[in-house]
Amino acid sequence: MAYKATHKHARISATKVRPMANLIRGKRVDEALAILRFQPNRGARMLEKVLQSAFANAEDRGAPNRAGLKVVEARVDGGPMFKRMRPRARGMAHVIKKRFAHITVAVE
Repeated sequence: MAYKATHKHARISATKVRPMANLIRGKRVDEALAILRFQPNRGARMLEKVLQSAFANAEDRGAPNRAGLKVVEARVDGGPMFKRMRPRARGMAHVIKKRFAHITVAVE
């Protein structure tokens, strides 16, 4: 049985978090936490918290063999965007997109 945790509307671009998700996919939970702990990225902190939440969900629901849990799904999807206008030359406007991400982690 898979135990999931999500962080919706994380205020970071999905492209910044996806490489961290690729690092931990398929690894054991303790190994994945060790990998994320030594990454210098802000996205790694967010992904680490979601992974800890998924592990806590597994403990809370009484998962057998908690030491052998593996990360079966680490997905980072794009979320909604704040759109801001910035004035440019010759009276034009330029759209600035402030991106969000949805981070999903499942352990089994």
